[in-house]
Amino acid sequence: MISFWLNSKSISQNIFIPKYYNPEIISALSTLSSSHVCLSIKSLVDEGTLSCNTGDEIGKNAYGTGNIPFVRTSDISNWEIKTAPKQGVSLDIYQEYQESQDVMPGDILFVRDGTYLIGNNCFITEIDKEILYQSHIIKIRVNDKAKLDPTILFLSLNSEIAQKQMRSFQFTADIIDTIGNRFYEIILPIPKSEKKKRNLITKAEKALETRAKDKAFVKNAGKIIEQVLVTNSIDPISVFLNKSYEELAASLVSETVTAEFGEFEAVWKMRSQIRNDIFIPKYYDPSIEEELTTLSRNCEIVSFGDLKLKGILDYYTGDEIGKMAYGTGNIPFLRTSDFSNWEIKHDPKQGISEEIYLEYKDKEDVQPHDILLVRDGTYLVGSSCIITKNDSKALFCGGLYKIRSLDEEYLNPFLLLALLNSYIVKRQIRTKQFTRDVIDTIGNRLDEVFLPIPKNKKLKGLLSTEIEKIITARIDARMTITKLSKEILEQ
Repeated sequence: MISFWLNSKSISQNIFIPKYYNPEIISALSTLSSSHVCLSIKSLVDEGTLSCNTGDEIGKNAYGTGNIPFVRTSDISNWEIKTAPKQGVSLDIYQEYQESQDVMPGDILFVRDGTYLIGNNCFITEIDKEILYQSHIIKIRVNDKAKLDPTILFLSLNSEIAQKQMRSFQFTADIIDTIGNRFYEIILPIPKSEKKKRNLITKAEKALETRAKDKAFVKNAGKIIEQVLVTNSIDPISVFLNKSYEELAASLVSETVTAEFGEFEAVWKMRSQIRNDIFIPKYYDPSIEEELTTLSRNCEIVSFGDLKLKGILDYYTGDEIGKMAYGTGNIPFLRTSDFSNWEIKHDPKQGISEEIYLEYKDKEDVQPHDILLVRDGTYLVGSSCIITKNDSKALFCGGLYKIRSLDEEYLNPFLLLALLNSYIVKRQIRTKQFTRDVIDTIGNRLDEVFLPIPKNKKLKGLLSTEIEKIITARIDARMTITKLSKEILEQ
């Protein structure tokens, strides 16, 4: 749809943007009306079935005062909140807003402002403990579950017809795009068939619970993996995964990305001990060396640089293909913000054409089981994900390292992913990062990061298997949600 004729009497609220009146959307909703009840969010709010509230802007002075997550638009990805949101607030600030924000399991957080992020949403579960959310996000709550089940609302919001409406309604306010109060104009398709709704609800609840339970592991992975390495046993993972959903929720601790930075501030060093003229105290954090010494009892402590020299690992950065390539097609161009919780977003921000993909394809050579690690990006530095067969047709940017294991018997890719997400490795990466121009990076210092690789072959195999099972289950559940969001529109 580019343009079409519309009678002046059909113009609403002096809006003269063609996409707002997209006739394809009107036609699709008309076709659905025989098998679905098509209701606007406004009508559902007016009758009391739904309630919608925006969050608060708590001020930048509140950032970093504690570890209770302050959820922002970029913290919502793949229908869930990142395990380590960027900003955290203190208990006092949380308690100040807790009652008015009142986030509960079954609520949906919906991104209202943010250009490419508009329409992103997540389903709140028991795993999401104390959180606050910003004003660019709308909290949607179903008040009458007999009339509208929250999972049906969730699937309807993520249906193609609902997402198309969101794009047609968004507009630029100051320097950012928003959907504003047009959010209430979104018409949701709700299946009339009770049998179909029950089937969708059963499958969606199972998929959401699978993702939530395994997200709990991802959230705690740093500590759990270190326990595995210290005890030389897979038991810490087994104990955690055998907990009930309720036990998992009760055992989680609120945490933000700042937990990776540690508490170290200063240390005395002789001038002769200074390396490469680096005078940043955290670079010499003595607790890291102490922990690596402890881990050396059960692990081989090997640097990335040595692993590369030995031909065990290969890693290099991607390409900056230029903004003119953005939007030329649907092949993902993966950037630092395009993955979270160990997986790539189902809707990466930028797409490129087949022609551009073929130009860089052989050079970048993205394959299943490659790992992407963020090199540049301040809070994102050190984030990682593993490529699956569903993601391998893609290019990646210069701010990412692509890491490949060339000896999977010695260093399985899923074992490598686990080690990259242990606290000892994440803390090393944080000590190596530095500011270059206007952004933080680890640069070439990845070579200096040490991996604690278990000496016990059986343990290596068990750890690899457990991580692979978690990744597979989460991605299968994610794809189920995508499928159900399409099935909800079937007549």
